[in-house]
Amino acid sequence: QVQVVESGGGLVQAGGSLRLSCAASGRYFSSCAMGWFRQDPGKEREFVAGISSRSTTTSYADSVKGRFTISRDNAKNTVYLQMNSLKPEDTAVYYCAGRRTFMISTTREEYDYWGQGTQVTVSS
Repeated sequence: QVQVVESGGGLVQAGGSLRLSCAASGRYFSSCAMGWFRQDPGKEREFVAGISSRSTTTSYADSVKGRFTISRDNAKNTVYLQMNSLKPEDTAVYYCAGRRTFMISTTREEYDYWGQGTQVTVSS
């Protein structure tokens, strides 16, 4: 079992940056692929970025490519999402998720562990 807790959200102006962190507990973290998703009220939860268990593979939604970077530190049981050049349309609750395999998935239903989310608000 892996439990995850997000932090680092907040209010930022358009063009600014934020770094989200996801602290995981559980002995199997280093075997889990991890992902970040986001959800706006009234919308589906969407994939943002994913990273394989050993950081060999990453994947990004087209809307964030070139602006966001996902990384992980298995020694610290932590996943990060560096968000640069933020836009108002990036405003959402951001969720960290893990799955019991080394491979990334962009599909929400294929993730087994979820955090409570952290709010990111980008003002214009």
